[in-house]
Amino acid sequence: MGETEDISLPKATVQKIISEVLENDLTFSKEAREIIIESGIEFIMILSSMASEMADKEAKKTIAPDHVIKALEELEYHEFIPFLEQILVEHKETQRIKERRDAKFKKSGLSEEELLRQQEELFRQSRSRFNQTTSAADDSPVSESPPVEEIIKSEEN
Repeated sequence: MGETEDISLPKATVQKIISEVLENDLTFSKEAREIIIESGIEFIMILSSMASEMADKEAKKTIAPDHVIKALEELEYHEFIPFLEQILVEHKETQRIKERRDAKFKKSGLSEEELLRQQEELFRQSRSRFNQTTSAADDSPVSESPPVEEIIKSEEN
C-alpha cells in the first residue's frame, strides 16, 4: 500500500462513527480502529477507481453520482444503493435551497459589503435587545422570539 501511506481518514470521525454503532458496554481498540480506517481507504480507492472506469466508458471527464452507483452495482454492493440514492436526493434539495437563497441575495442588488453591514446592524440590534432583557428584573416575563430555523424557513419561502 506504498502510495496510500499519506492517505488517512480522520481518526476522531471514525471513532465517533464506531461509538455510535457500538453498544454502550463495548469498547474498540486502537488497532481495530486502524483496520477500519485502512479498510475504508481501500474501499474508497476501489469504488472511485471503478466509478472512474464507468465515467471513461461514457467518455466523461467528471465522475457523476450515477457512475458511483453503477460502480456499486458492479462491485455487488446493491444494499448500499437505496441509502445513497436518498442521500443524493437530500443533497440536491439542500443545493437547490442554497442556490435559491444565493439568487435572492444577488437579486437584492446589494453588494456583499452592504449585506454584511446590514447583518452586523441586525446583530447589534439583537445584542441590544438581549442586554435590555437581561438587565431587566429577573421576575419579569421575557417574550420569546421564534427559533432561528423558523426565521430562515420563512425567509426562504
